[in-house]
Amino acid sequence: MNRLAAVKIIFLWMAFISFATLAAAQQQYGQSGRFSGGNAGNISYDRNGRPIPNQPKQDSLQHRDKYADSITIFYRHFDSTRIRKIDSSLNDFTKRFPQPYNYYTLGNFGTASHSLLFSPIMQSGWDAGFHQFDIYNFTLENTKIFQTTRPYTEIAYLLGNKSEQLLDFMHTQNRKSNFNFSFEYRFTNAPGTYKNQNASNNNLRFTTHYQSPNKRYENYFIFLSNKNASSENGGLKNPGKIDSLALNNPYELETRLGIAGIANPNPFSTTVSTGNVYKQNTYLFRQQYDFGKKDSLVTDSVTYKLFYARLRLQQTLIIKSSSYNYYDNNVIDSQYQQYFNFSTIRDSLSYKDAWSNITNELAAITFPDKNNQSQFFKAGLGIQLLKGTFTDTLNTRTQNYHNIYLLGEYRNRTRNQKWDVEVSGKLFLNGYNSGDYHAFISLQRELSKRLGTLALGFQNTNRTPSFIFDPATAFPVSDKQNFSKENITKLSAIYDNPKAAFTLSGEYYLMNNYTYFDSFFVATQDKNLFNFIHVSAEKKFKLTKHWNWYTEVHLQQVTGKAPIHVPFLLTRNRLAFEGNFYTNLFLSTGIEVRYYSNFKADNYSPFTGQFFYQSAYTTANRPDVNLFFHFRIKGFKGFIRLENINTINPSKGFTFNKYNFITPLYPERPLWFRFGVWWNFVN
Repeated sequence: MNRLAAVKIIFLWMAFISFATLAAAQQQYGQSGRFSGGNAGNISYDRNGRPIPNQPKQDSLQHRDKYADSITIFYRHFDSTRIRKIDSSLNDFTKRFPQPYNYYTLGNFGTASHSLLFSPIMQSGWDAGFHQFDIYNFTLENTKIFQTTRPYTEIAYLLGNKSEQLLDFMHTQNRKSNFNFSFEYRFTNAPGTYKNQNASNNNLRFTTHYQSPNKRYENYFIFLSNKNASSENGGLKNPGKIDSLALNNPYELETRLGIAGIANPNPFSTTVSTGNVYKQNTYLFRQQYDFGKKDSLVTDSVTYKLFYARLRLQQTLIIKSSSYNYYDNNVIDSQYQQYFNFSTIRDSLSYKDAWSNITNELAAITFPDKNNQSQFFKAGLGIQLLKGTFTDTLNTRTQNYHNIYLLGEYRNRTRNQKWDVEVSGKLFLNGYNSGDYHAFISLQRELSKRLGTLALGFQNTNRTPSFIFDPATAFPVSDKQNFSKENITKLSAIYDNPKAAFTLSGEYYLMNNYTYFDSFFVATQDKNLFNFIHVSAEKKFKLTKHWNWYTEVHLQQVTGKAPIHVPFLLTRNRLAFEGNFYTNLFLSTGIEVRYYSNFKADNYSPFTGQFFYQSAYTTANRPDVNLFFHFRIKGFKGFIRLENINTINPSKGFTFNKYNFITPLYPERPLWFRFGVWWNFVN
C-alpha cells in the first residue's frame, strides 16, 4: 500500500472518530439533559475540574429559550490554557482585516506581503521557505477552540475600490456541553489597481473538541485549507510616469511581466496566467487519556462527581500537504532578458515544490498540583516523514526525508494568577534537520493591579535554512549550495500596565549565519555575528471625555554591515472620537496616520517568492493617512474608511496621484474607499 493510500485511510479514520464522538455525545445524554452515567446535567466545570452549579432548568444548553439572546462564550487558542473572550472593540480595523498595520504589500491586498519590523524565522526543523502570504492564512497557532452555551455565528462582508471584496463566515456551537464544533470560511479577491495584479485567497477551517462524560478522554480534530493565488507583474516598466497619466488611471502603465491584453479586472475571476499559486492542507488529530483522582462534592440535594488529572498520555497526528508553484503560460523572452537577466527559450515556465508531511508525536504530561491544570510537565517523542516532489519546466524529481525529535515543556500559571512560567525545548536527533534545536523560557509576574505585569523571555534557535535555499529545490535559485545552520538568540522584555493603558517592550537579537537573497535569483549567507535591537511603546491618552489618542512607536537598529534594511522609526497614531451614545450605539471615528522613516526597502522576486536585500533604492514617502468611521449597534459592526489621503496632489487640481513606493517598482494603492460590516448573532 503506497503512502497516499495510507494517508487517505488515516484521514478517514480520524473523520470517523470525530463523528463517532458526536454520536456518542448525543447518546450519552437523555431528554432530561442529564448524563446517562449518573452525573447531574445541570452543572458545568471550570478548567480545574471544580463544579459551577447552575439553577435547575436554566442550563441554556439543555433547555433553550428561543426568545432569549444571552450567551456565554469563550475560547482558547489551540495548545493554550489561557481563556479569552470575543473581542468587540472598534477602534483598530486591523483586528478585523487580515493585514497588520506593520505590513505592506505589492500594492494590492492578497499579493506578497512583508513586515516593516524585523522578524526572523525562529522555528527549528523543516520549513519550505515561502512566507509572503502568511498573513492571509489560517494556522494551527491562531485556531480557536470554543466553548459556548448557544450557537454563535459571525458574518462579515467588505467591499473596496476596484471591486476588492472580503467574505468571512464563522459558526460554532456545542451539541452538548462536552462536544463543540466550529466552521470558518474566508474568501478575499482583489483585481488590483495595476495590470496583472489580481489576487485571491481561500481559507477554510473546521474543528471539533470532545471530552468524555467522566473527563478522562479528550480529543481534538482540526482541518485547515489555504489557497493563495496571486498574479505577478514584476513591477512597473516606467514607475516615474505614474503621476503624469493622461487619464489618471494607473491601469494604463505597462508592467514587466505578463501580457496586457489578457489582464482581467473581473472581481469574480481568480485565474492566474503569470504568477504564484500556493496550496496547503492540514489535518490534525489529538487524543489524550487522563489518569487521576476521583472526588465528589456533596450539597444538600446533589452529589457532584469530580475528577482531577495527574497523568496524561497524549498522541498528536498531523498530516500536511502543500504545493508552491510559480508559472508563466505566456512567456515573453525579451521581458525576462531585459528586466531580470534571465534567459528562456520556452513559451511557458513552471517551478514547483510539493510536499507531503506526516508527523506522529507521543507525549506524557504530569500535573503536580491536582487543583491547577495550568501547571504541568510534558515530555515527548516525534517522528516526521517528508516527501518532496520537485518539478521544473523540464523534469520531475522526488526525494524522501525524515526527522526524529525529542520535546519537553513546563508551564505554570499559578492559581492566584500572579506568576506565569513557560519553559520549552525541542531537539532533532536524526534526519534532515539533525542538530536543529530551540529553547524557550518565559517568566511573567503581575506586580500589582495598579502597576501591571512584567514578562521576560529568552529564546535560542539553531535551524537548517529553509528548503528554498537547498540545492534540491525546483525553483531557479543560482549558486545552490548547502548552507550552514542559522543560530538566533532573542532576549525580550514586556511591561504592560492596563490601568494606565501603556505597554513598553524590547527585543534583542544575536544572529549568526543569516541566510537571505540579495537579488532575483541569488541566495547567500552572512557568516558574521551581528545584533539587532527593537524597542516599542504603546499608549492610550484620554484627551477629553470622548477624544482618545492611540499611539504606537517602534525603534529599530542593526549593528555593522548586516544585510538587513528596516526603517529606524515606525509609528502609527489614531485620534478618535469615541463613546456610547443612544444606549446601543458605540462609535469610534477619526484619523489614522502611519509613518516610517526612509530606508532601503527590500525588492521582490516573483520567481522565488522572496523579498531580497538591495541597496540602490531609498524610500522617500509621505505618511499614510486614513479617515475612519466605525460603529457598533448590538451585534452589528460597521466600518467606513477613506484611505491613502496622502496621495493628494494640490498642484494638479487636487488630484490623488502622489503615490508612495515601499518596494522599488511597486506603488502603493491610490485613494481607497472601504465599507465593511461584521455581524454576530445568537441562533
